[in-house]
Amino acid sequence: MGELILIRHGETAWTLTGQHTSHTDLPLTEHGEAQARAVAPLLAGHRIGLTLVSPTARARRTAELAGLTDPQVRPDLSEWDYGGYEGVTTPEIQRERPDWNLWTDGVAAGPAAHPGESAEQVGERADRVLAEARAALAASDSDVALVAHSHFLRVLTARYLGLPASAGSLFLLGTGAVSRLGTEHGRPVITAWNATLAQSVPAPVG
Repeated sequence: MGELILIRHGETAWTLTGQHTSHTDLPLTEHGEAQARAVAPLLAGHRIGLTLVSPTARARRTAELAGLTDPQVRPDLSEWDYGGYEGVTTPEIQRERPDWNLWTDGVAAGPAAHPGESAEQVGERADRVLAEARAALAASDSDVALVAHSHFLRVLTARYLGLPASAGSLFLLGTGAVSRLGTEHGRPVITAWNATLAQSVPAPVG
């Protein structure tokens, strides 16, 4: 059976400023595009049978520049909905909530279209993505690639390993990074994590 290949999109302007970025549809920076191109060599030797991608422009452009063909958009791969914290940095939040942590405290309520999510709600989306990916892996020897976002992919990794969604806090993931999830003796494992060729800014948001 193949592996699940996780790809975080390249750098955006808000990656650099540390602003929480979910539905705000920012393009890649010039450096972010270079990071996306540098993903391609990390995929050499992998036969990818299915590519699933977040609807955002930054994720779709990363897939394109990485040389992934026929990517299929899945809304479930969208980033954690930060609600009222969209566009806000962690230091700004902590001025009012000094001990705030996304993974344990969640987000402030946002507008009706983007009310915010809990870690568990993000985990439910990750579980649906994993169900589709596992079915594809079981039907073929090829790998499955997921092109998405930092916090979402960290939650997905936790769920893949059988951990609660909040355990995604343990897995730092940089822009343009490639990670792989596989099995050992039939049990889920991380086979590679946070690999990059291009110099990246490993900000935990977006």
